[in-house]
Amino acid sequence: MRRDSGGGENITEKEKCVVVLSGGPDSSTVAYWARKQGYDLHAITYKYGQIATKEVEYAARIAERLRTPIKVVDLSSLRDIFSGVTSLCDENIPITSNFSQPIIVPFRNAIFLSTAVAYAIAIGATRIFYGAQGSDEAFYPDCRKEFYESFEKAARLGTGHSISIKAPFGDIPKSALIRLGHDLGVPFDLTWSCYLNGPKHCGKCESCMNRKKAFREAEVVDPTEYA
Repeated sequence: MRRDSGGGENITEKEKCVVVLSGGPDSSTVAYWARKQGYDLHAITYKYGQIATKEVEYAARIAERLRTPIKVVDLSSLRDIFSGVTSLCDENIPITSNFSQPIIVPFRNAIFLSTAVAYAIAIGATRIFYGAQGSDEAFYPDCRKEFYESFEKAARLGTGHSISIKAPFGDIPKSALIRLGHDLGVPFDLTWSCYLNGPKHCGKCESCMNRKKAFREAEVVDPTEYA
């Protein structure tokens, strides 16, 4: 995009994008990819009543490394809604490596993307990216292509703007995303996956197990400290 500086000189402006940055390796890779694509990158992250508040801290670390602004949206009151529903927000529900546990946060990506759309409109961004990837598709409805394509339509209808919402790597497994992140120079030691909030990754929850598996399959050294 070009604009006239007033003196007849054309100045190239980068297209703005918003990346939903959770602090994990998937969204961090998307952020590094967006920067590599030449976007004027703006990050957004959320306090949604999660036990693992370190997610926000690590998202900020990634944003700082990328030297990009990050908007922290405080939705902590959602913990009252998610209490009794998901172990990610309720300490009374045990967290294990068993996927049958209630780890899904209902409609979480829709909540995040709604505020990301509002933020994008406010700063003049046209594109929103988030870190859904192929390994999550079978288990999380709000990581599926049909979801974000439908959400994109709703966002356009609700704003009157040609907003684009994409999961750029929704069709590849987590291991391939780790490999891409490695090639892009993502500092994986500055990312957080664990559902708990300990001094180190617990190494036993579903998210930690997926993280270990992805690094192993990608044949990339895992810099994570596990308890």
